[in-house]
Order: sequence, then C-alpha cells, then structure tokens
Amino acid sequence: MAAPAPQLVPDDSDPTFAELIAGRPHLSVHAHDGLTMEEVPLARIAAAVGTPTWVYSAGTLRRRFHALRGALDDARVPAELHFAVKANPNLAVVRTLAKEGAGADIVSEGELRLALAAGIDPSHVVFSGVGKTLGELRFALSHRIGQINAESAEEIGMISAVATEMGVVADVALRVNPDVDARTHAKITTGKSENKFGVAIADAPALYARMAATPGVNPVGIAVHIGSQITSGVSAYAAAYAALADLVRALREQGLSVERVDCGGGLGIPYRHEPAPSPAALAGAIRGALGNLGVKLMVEPGRWICGPAGVLLTQVILQKHTPSLSGSAGGSLSGSAEGSLSGSAGGSRRFVILDAAMNDLLRPAMYDAWHGIVPVGPREFVSPVSPCDVVGPVCETGDTFARNRGLPMLEPGSLVAFLDAGAYGASMSSTYNARPLAAEVLVDGDRFAVVRARQTQEALLAGQRLPEWLAG
Repeated sequence: MAAPAPQLVPDDSDPTFAELIAGRPHLSVHAHDGLTMEEVPLARIAAAVGTPTWVYSAGTLRRRFHALRGALDDARVPAELHFAVKANPNLAVVRTLAKEGAGADIVSEGELRLALAAGIDPSHVVFSGVGKTLGELRFALSHRIGQINAESAEEIGMISAVATEMGVVADVALRVNPDVDARTHAKITTGKSENKFGVAIADAPALYARMAATPGVNPVGIAVHIGSQITSGVSAYAAAYAALADLVRALREQGLSVERVDCGGGLGIPYRHEPAPSPAALAGAIRGALGNLGVKLMVEPGRWICGPAGVLLTQVILQKHTPSLSGSAGGSLSGSAEGSLSGSAGGSRRFVILDAAMNDLLRPAMYDAWHGIVPVGPREFVSPVSPCDVVGPVCETGDTFARNRGLPMLEPGSLVAFLDAGAYGASMSSTYNARPLAAEVLVDGDRFAVVRARQTQEALLAGQRLPEWLAG
C-alpha cells in the first residue's frame, strides 16, 4: 500500500485576508459588494472593464505623498519630492501627484515626455540613469530640466558635447556609489561597489573638480540611490548620507560649490509583514547627516507612494487538481465540493489558474516577490481556505504567483485581487505570449475612470510588417 500523501496546509505565517485589508485603509469588504476600493466595488469595475485590470486609488496616492511630505517637514528637512516615474508611468497617476506638488525623477525621454504631459514643470525634473543617449540629452536640455544626474566621466563628456553644441549650460549632479549594502534583493540594490551605478565615492572629488572646468557643465551637487524596497531600517541610509556629508565638506574645502544633495529613494513597503522603515525614520536619517550643510535636498519616492495604492484585479479561469505523486496512480473524479482528483491516498495539489499572468505582474517570477491575494466576492472572503498554487496561463513554469497559498474554493469567473501592485506592476508588463496589455483604472472616491484602455488584439499586431518577399 502506498504511503499516505503529505497533507499540504497554508503557510500559517501569512496574514489573513482580514489582516491584509485592515492594513490598507483604502480597501474594505462589504457584505453585499465584497472587496471595495475607496467607495467603488471592484466587482463593478470588473463588470465594466473586464480583467485583468490594474486599479489605483487616487486618495491613497495623495495620502501617502502628504505623509512623506509631512514627515520631512516635521523633521525640518526642506526637501523637494520627485516621484520616481519608473514605478508607475500612468499619466493619471503622475498627474494626481503633480497636482499635490510632486516633481519627477525620470530615466528616459519617454518618462520625461510623460512628466511634461502630466503638468510637471521641467525645472522640477531630475534625469537619472546610467545610459542616457545623445538624443535623450538633447531633448532634456531643450526643455531646460532642473538637473541631470551624471553617472560616469564618460557621460559627463557626452553632456558637455551636447550642451556646448546647443549653446546651453547643463546643471549636473554627480551620482556617487558609496559602497553601502542596502540589504535588499540583489537585483534592486544599486549602492554597492560592484553595481553599475554612479562613480566610486573615492573618485568623486577629482571628477567633480574636472566637471567644474568642463564646458557646458555646471556642477551643482551630489546624488545617491542605494536601492529599492529597503526594509532593513535606516542604517544603510544613515551610512550613505554620512559618506555624502563628508564628501560635500571635502569638495567645499577644495573651493568647489555644492548646492544640492539628491538623497534618492528606495523606502520599502510591507507586502507581507516586513517591518518597513517609516518616513519619519528616513527624514531623521537625512536631517542627522545632511541637515546642517545648507544644501538643497531632494528625495525620490516611488514604490512607497504608489505601491499600496494599486491592485491587479483578475478572475479565475479554472481550478485544476493533480494527484499527489505519492498517491495511487489510479485516481477518479471526486464528487466532493472541492471537486478534487484524488487517488487512494487522498492527496492532490490544487492549482488556481487566473487570467492574469507573469507578463502582467512580473515581480513574483523575477524577484520571488510576495503579494497578498484576496478574494473579491463577499462569500469567498469569509469561506474556509485550503492550500493552492496560484498560476497564470503563460507557457512557463515561472508563471507562478504563489505556492501553498491559502485561498477558498474558487469557481470559474471568481474575482481575486493582488494587493500592493501599484508599483512596478503595469510598468514592467509585456505582451509575452501575444497577450495584450491590461487596462488601467483610477478610483477617486465614488467614481472611477479607465485611464489606459485595454490593448486590443488588432493594436498588438498593428506595428508589425511583412517584407515584400513574404507578402502575398
């Protein structure tokens, strides 16, 4: 007789559905309408727009922006806030933040165009990134943006060539690499010596002095960014900012002007139950190291503002049950409520297959990231849960959102929402497997609007052409 199959149980360290919702004030569960964002039931959006769909809370964007703004003000840190557009480049999202006073941190011409279209003044735009092209530099300088963060001696030469050709002077900050480990995921740490970003802090004084003598370049300050999704406290920030403060003093001792310090971003959020540092702690670290230098300060939040504001709304295509490998090979369809396929050992694995996939939400496949997954329907929200693997329909084993996650039994067409999907969700989407890009919706109080239409199958093919030898 085969040994009994091990019975999977949900990970008991995961927050419950109620705990997840309690920590996200823009979400609530109503007895009739189910999961609701602000005052709009998510089921109503799914019925009107379809799935998968990204849904963003305008109220949360405003609230979190002002929470960070307030923490800096309370700490007497007069810093400008530039939203990191790469986190969520939706025009309506950026416009919502621009109306609250946010500038923009951008890394491409496309993001600059979007920031301008959202109404952000070019003087409140900072251009970061290690690989700006000559064309992008021309476009940025033609719009007289506030600052370019140069990341290498070679890039400074490019900026000089473009600026002198155009007859302008570029305000440039030098991005330094302080060799500080932010203790975040290896793919999103940016401040260690082996990372591609910035120049070694030991090389900065000589390079900054060269900048001062370079035509078309006005060195205005120092910039740093040590990583994304930093949840290990503010010690890494404190170490990086202390190194920046020492550098500012050293540059001034050489008679060089340092007017600005760009502190970067990276403040993490609790997707599961991580003890993420608070805005007040970040503000304290900035003030402690840089507050007495008399420099203009900048902070570049992205994920912290928009991550919790978004969900990915998706529906169940089907549930699939496979017999446990340690069970009997001769299974039969069960007539139980679970509808499981079980062998004589009684073990099976349940897969919940969604219409969202890794091409929509890449973070779990790319970073092994954890997202809360919550049923939208009021009955499913309070139903008993059992373990399952949550997957998409893409032809990759990596198209897996969660393993051994506790969810209720879900009929085809049941809705679920991925929480904290407002950052690096839609912005990292692709059309892999010829899957059109999902729609995007903005909720504001009791109203909602489609702010990016779902890509059509026709639009997916529209840019492709056959060479004449294959036509006909």
